[in-house]
Amino acid sequence: MRALFVYCLGLSASVWAQSSTVDAYVASESPIAKAGVLANIGPSGSKSSGAKAGVVIASPSSTNPDYLYTWTRDSSLVFKALIDQYTQGLDTTLRTEIDNFLSAEATVQQVSNPSGTVSTGGLGEPKFNIDLSAFTGAWGRPQRDGPALRATALITYANWLIADGNTSYVSSTVWPVIELDLGYIVTYWNQTGFDLWEEVDSSSFFTTAVQHRSLREGATLATALGDTTLATQYTTQADNILCFLQSYWNPTSLFMTANTGGGRSGKDANTALASIHTFDAAAGCDAVTFQPCSDKALSSLKVYVDAFRTIYTINSGIASNAAVATGRYPEDSYMGGNPWYLTTAAVAEQLYDAIIVWNQTGSIEVTSTSLAFFTQFSSSVAIGVYDSSTTTYSDLLSAVKTFADGFLAIIAEYTPSDGGLSEQYSKSDGSPLSAADLTWSYAATLTAFGARAGVNPASWGASGLTVPSSCSTSGSTVSITFNEYAITVWGENIYLTGSIDALQDWSTSTALLLNTDNYPTWSITLNLPASTTFQYKFIRIYNGVVTWESDPNREYTTPASGSDTINDSWR
Repeated sequence: MRALFVYCLGLSASVWAQSSTVDAYVASESPIAKAGVLANIGPSGSKSSGAKAGVVIASPSSTNPDYLYTWTRDSSLVFKALIDQYTQGLDTTLRTEIDNFLSAEATVQQVSNPSGTVSTGGLGEPKFNIDLSAFTGAWGRPQRDGPALRATALITYANWLIADGNTSYVSSTVWPVIELDLGYIVTYWNQTGFDLWEEVDSSSFFTTAVQHRSLREGATLATALGDTTLATQYTTQADNILCFLQSYWNPTSLFMTANTGGGRSGKDANTALASIHTFDAAAGCDAVTFQPCSDKALSSLKVYVDAFRTIYTINSGIASNAAVATGRYPEDSYMGGNPWYLTTAAVAEQLYDAIIVWNQTGSIEVTSTSLAFFTQFSSSVAIGVYDSSTTTYSDLLSAVKTFADGFLAIIAEYTPSDGGLSEQYSKSDGSPLSAADLTWSYAATLTAFGARAGVNPASWGASGLTVPSSCSTSGSTVSITFNEYAITVWGENIYLTGSIDALQDWSTSTALLLNTDNYPTWSITLNLPASTTFQYKFIRIYNGVVTWESDPNREYTTPASGSDTINDSWR
């Protein structure tokens, strides 16, 4: 008993020391990170020479690597953080920067580029020169998350302006920029593009999630401005996107698959970033919109974090339930494949966001999906709901807070003495690597610090949403034949299941049996919604035992009319 008491004292001392370390880091790094962001915004930022007003440079690094460009995604995420600070009254000096950003984005929307013009897909162009001219070199294009993120940043500003009595300014100046971006999403959401790491051309969970959010809040803003026609259009497509969003869930490994293509595991910071950038505390722990404290988001986070425990030297010797350095995805080879400051911060932020909601609701729910996440802190915890009057609630809340602080403690350990944040830090010794003074790194630490302090962003309408019965963008159907080449034993059958109603919504008990008319090719022909993207897999069932194909999920988009045949082989 005395030994246990001594152990608990030691553990408490360790937790206290970590908390103190993080407190000190937040206090010292916050002004440095804020200054780092502002230094990279033209025209007066100290490291943004040559950038037009309101233009965010990704980094002042111009060689090895050359990041002296402006990315729509990065710029929008950075300004969303600044707009949140301004509209919440945390920094009232940012108005000029925000208006400059609005003006710059209105200009860049009209710049013809390799992805097209403003009316032919050009809004999907990922990056521009810092004088707002088109970048015409080879690149992974289009990238369809930028318009959604820009719309979200500007909608936050527009809502504040309306509340402040400036509706006319919103209608004349802000709304036209937002409307173009939302129109792009309505047209292109159902098409693939390059992911946020600019490497994989497929459907991306992050992109789908932020597209869904932007259309929901765009519909609310359109209604406020009196355009109910557009509001209805946005809501209709948001319903379709929400339906498609569910298809990324991996029902066997219990994580959201980041990308449907690319040949990787799908374990990726993409999913944690999606969760924090679609956080809406009013939605509680809703799994439909992948809220940070939802069982699916917590399960995904554990799978993602665990993927890095054994691949970085700096993670050696760290307990299996403690924080570790994390990167983009475990298969990463860029610059040797290292942890990133912004991805490690994203883990902390998701956990802090979860704590915000648990504190608001006064309860923590453990489901079969999230059980593994919680048992890493308490092996005896069981499925159930624990309210704030229970020791289980307080113990879990404290453990998750310690876990979250651990990720910021890691960033603190590998932040150089001047507080500068590069893109990456070495997997071997933690030294800074790649682009210096990465604006996104600074912004990511600021939002993580805010979440730790309990800062709660404005709601965007995630509460009470339900998944529609179909992902279709039209009422018509097309005939699709699925052929699966698979050698089986007597009594073993091949079934099909997938992410839409017509494919039984990933059910194994009602999965669709394929016929053996042309064995060893198993076949089935179905009428499916036209112009619809979905995911699917084949399963084997033998003596009641279900065996899934290996990851990742297969993906297909039905044609607008006619018929098609899909030829696959068991994997």
